[in-house]
Amino acid sequence: MTLKQFFAPSDMTTGRPWEKILVFTVPMLLGNIAQQLYNTVDSIVVGRYVGDNALAAVGSASPIYNLLLVLFMGVSVGASVMVSQYFGARKREELSKTIGNSITLTAIVSLIIMVMGLLLVKALLRLLSTPASIIDWCADYLLILSLGIAGTAYYNILCGILRGLGDSISALIYLLIAAAVNTVLDIWFVAGLHMGVAGAALATIIAQALSAVLCILKLRKMQNLFDLRTHYLKIDKFHTRTIIKLGLPSGITQAIFSMAMIVVQSLTNSFGEMVIAANVIIMRVDGFAMMPNFSFGTAMTTYAGQNVGANQYERVSQGAKQGTLIAVLTSTIITGIILIFGRFLMGIFTQTSELVTLSNNMMRIIAVGYIAMAVTQCLSGVMRGAGDTMTPMWISLITTVVIRVPIAYGLVWITRSPELPQGAYQSLWISMLISWLMGALITFISYRRGKWKTKGLGTSKPITLE
Repeated sequence: MTLKQFFAPSDMTTGRPWEKILVFTVPMLLGNIAQQLYNTVDSIVVGRYVGDNALAAVGSASPIYNLLLVLFMGVSVGASVMVSQYFGARKREELSKTIGNSITLTAIVSLIIMVMGLLLVKALLRLLSTPASIIDWCADYLLILSLGIAGTAYYNILCGILRGLGDSISALIYLLIAAAVNTVLDIWFVAGLHMGVAGAALATIIAQALSAVLCILKLRKMQNLFDLRTHYLKIDKFHTRTIIKLGLPSGITQAIFSMAMIVVQSLTNSFGEMVIAANVIIMRVDGFAMMPNFSFGTAMTTYAGQNVGANQYERVSQGAKQGTLIAVLTSTIITGIILIFGRFLMGIFTQTSELVTLSNNMMRIIAVGYIAMAVTQCLSGVMRGAGDTMTPMWISLITTVVIRVPIAYGLVWITRSPELPQGAYQSLWISMLISWLMGALITFISYRRGKWKTKGLGTSKPITLE
């Protein structure tokens, strides 16, 4: 394989499904790990050079920041589905319009998110009963991230477009560069210039903006597949509406998840700074442990999208089985690593032995859940790629709002005692494990029903290509 072929878009409508999925997933997995490094490096540097309370502040800010990102996440998913299907159908004009409209929509959404962030951050932190000892750090972190939201938005949307075209290599290269820049700036701003959590946030937005610029430069070199001209940037009613129609359920899904996390974060805050800090560490390790599942899920979206565009539904089913099996095996290995090396992993973030023990014990509760999430992410990815973005939304609604949040609060209430007036903090992670297991079961049943087979490019029946 030549260097040019290595960086070329991948046609997933031919060849062995498992091989296409795996080759596409590996660089994307590495890229997602690099993406996770942004917040993880922030946590490590802040935890070691500022303290455990600063670490808790960064973690408490994450659910609110994720909530602010839901609008452009919806645009990203909608664009990726359309790009993959039009690429599979070889429709150049439709592909060009989709990409142009996505770029313009991202600019609009970025402005909305920035304003919302500046106006709502303080109020949300107070609503969550954020401890007074960390609320100012949380606010500083979130306000800076909100001001630099355009870089984050464009990186994610442009990466979604590149992946829809089957190019997961370029996104990896650009993200590795940005991750290196973020790490250097983190250490310089926080450890060198003593800027605290504000320095960590500033390093993140600079690195994200760099990766976005690199992605747009790459797209400008792919004119053999589509046209990136000014008139394609003009909002087109059909393409904009379809992007929103396909992406809105995913945006709502993320909003539901983020709101649930905010509600659970409020419960977490009631246990004090030590449990908050432990939750931050767990979520950072969780971010890496979940990366293969997210990567396989995204790969399955692209795979299903291209093959639905090419009207190869049997090939979609074949790839779904093979991709899910690989993801399950990968998550099983990760679960084993967490169970064996948990204390070492937690010790990366803090030198406080009590915090390491607490974090490790809680991580062991949810470890097996990563296997269930492999099923959920892969089969949800297939349904989204085929154009059925509503079913994963409903599944997310059920698992987070109907299952996880009530169970978390219910277990806390049941376990209250004179020795534990706030209840057992283990309830936070037991509820998460139950929701993951139930989510996998519901997703499998929904996939087997086959409703996704009628959703190609928003139609009520499988499309017939020109």
